[in-house]
Parts: sequence; structure tokens; C-alpha cells
Amino acid sequence: MRQGISVLATACRGLLFPPRCAACDVELLEADGSWSFCADCLTRLAPLAWPGCRRCGAEVIDGGFSPERCPCCKGLSLRFDAAVILGSYHAGLGDLVLRMKRPMQNGLSRAMGRLLAERRREELRGLGASLIVPIPMFWARWLRRGINNPDVLAGCLGQSLGISVRRHVLIKHRNTLPQAHLPPSRRFENVRGAFRVRDAHAVRGAHVLLVDDVLTTGATCSEAAKMLKQAGAASVAVAVVARAQGR
Repeated sequence: MRQGISVLATACRGLLFPPRCAACDVELLEADGSWSFCADCLTRLAPLAWPGCRRCGAEVIDGGFSPERCPCCKGLSLRFDAAVILGSYHAGLGDLVLRMKRPMQNGLSRAMGRLLAERRREELRGLGASLIVPIPMFWARWLRRGINNPDVLAGCLGQSLGISVRRHVLIKHRNTLPQAHLPPSRRFENVRGAFRVRDAHAVRGAHVLLVDDVLTTGATCSEAAKMLKQAGAASVAVAVVARAQGR
């Protein structure tokens, strides 16, 4: 009986408040509901396959999937081993990422996390990750904002993939300038020494999936990956919602 009441309540809620696309707010058809996005936004924001460099995730249209041929990471000393990308920052994901940073937007963050997990499931499973770690936020900034988007995204990936999430294994112990306000040439210096692993035992020998919302130059994820590897991680791959061209 309790189950029947729950089903009825869900049906009534759907009639009074029909589901809407998390991106464009159009009313969803029943077939679209499981995604939280309409068909047009799915196509635009999350292509079935991401045409990008396997190392840094940068969009590379004309072939060139190796670091030696990718113009974005050629010559860069990135410390992570691979990148899984949902879509392009410049195709509309940028606006959603900025919305995710506002108060009361946990629902959007969860929708993006589920979409990343489902759309890139094969690539994510292929990494062989044994541990998921979100990029942390400096404590004072977390107090002002009240939420760290990578935490929400990591939780969705962990639930979908069945992989343990450790949110406090990596901490940001030094505040930094916002990366978006800096030219690409200064971003690596800005985050140098900003992260610390507080539980080396948890990452020793682990294949870590590092989660963030945006990857531009790769400076933040590279610095975090460096610290995880120094603590004993066997490998570090990156999963992000949006890839912006940053070089």
C-alpha cells in the first residue's frame, strides 16, 4: 500500500509540476525524462563521442589524438594520464557550469553528473579507476558558496560506476586567485603547491579518477594529480563536464 501511495504521489507531482529540461527549461517529453535534458540540449551539450585528445581532452577535429600531435598539450608537462570530457564549454556547457556555482543549483549539478556518467560510461569504465577524488575548494571559499560542484559530480559518478568516492583525501590548503581571471601562462604558477594529500594510505596504489567541472589549461588538475602521484597513486585520470580551449 505504501508503494502504491508513493507511485500515486509521483504521478500527481508530474501532473502539477511536469519535468523540465535542466538546460533550456522546456517541458520534457516522457521519453526524455530519464536524462533531465531535452533531446536538442543532449545533442548540443553532450555529443555521443567526444572528438578530443585522449591525454588532455582538447577538441581535435582533424585527427591527432596523441600528445605528439595535439596542439594543446604538445610540450606541456601534464601530470594526469588521460581525460574524459562530456562536451565543449563553448557549446553552451559554460553557461550551465556558471549556473552550477550559484546557490540552490544542486539539482543542476546532479543532472550534469548523471549525464557525464551515462554519456561517457564506456570511457570511464575503461580507465579502471578504483577511487574517485573531487578537486577540493579552499575552506573560506566553501564557506561563502556552501557547495563544491566537483563534490556533487564525483558523487554521481561514484554511484553510477560503483566506485568509492573520497572527498577529503585531497585538500586545498592555500587559497589561490580564480584561474578564470588569469592568462593561461600564469595558471600553473597560481596553483603550484596549493594542494595536499591528507591520507596517503587511501591513495597508495590506487587508480584515481579526479573530477572537476571545467578543464582549460589543465593546470589545476595537473597540480592535484602531481600530489596524488607523490602520495603513491598508481595513475590519475581526469573527468570533467566541460573542456575549454586554454592555450
